[in-house]
Amino acid sequence: MTKKHAVGFSNLTLIALFVFFSFQLSAQNQNSTFESSSNFWQNVQFGGGLGLSLGSGFTDISVAPSAIYNVNQYFAVGLGAQYTYVKVRNSYNSNLYGGSLITLFNPIPEIQLSAELEQLRVNVKGIGNNDFSNDFWNTGLFLGAGYRNGNVTIGARYNVLHDDNKSAYSDAFMPFVRFYF
Repeated sequence: MTKKHAVGFSNLTLIALFVFFSFQLSAQNQNSTFESSSNFWQNVQFGGGLGLSLGSGFTDISVAPSAIYNVNQYFAVGLGAQYTYVKVRNSYNSNLYGGSLITLFNPIPEIQLSAELEQLRVNVKGIGNNDFSNDFWNTGLFLGAGYRNGNVTIGARYNVLHDDNKSAYSDAFMPFVRFYF
């Protein structure tokens, strides 16, 4: 890990902790009784996504839990984690892991706009005749929109920081399904 990437990841971690504790402290400052503390947890939702793609010589498994705090009916902020394993037979395998800061905006109940700052560590290793290794940090800023029905949102997001030459993803545009309970 280069010093530049370590500093970037450290800054992301500090921002995430600041956001989490800021909301917790503001919820507790309103009233120090047990009732106000329980109101904080009534506004927290847990969810995320699971992914599985299998093909002829191809495996992709993803786990991405997250939690959001609903500031009000229009705006929510949260944190996410991600782990992905990809293997292409006789070519390479990779592990991706990291975290994200999530912001959701619902101008009307059926529409959800999102911004997500993601920091992933990418480890790629060649298999067989492909003797190579590539380890790097990947930062993504995803802007998205989706249709929301209850606890489920279906939509698409676009990584405005996507670099075709060095990215964890092959394309800047991605569909998503998001669940929160």
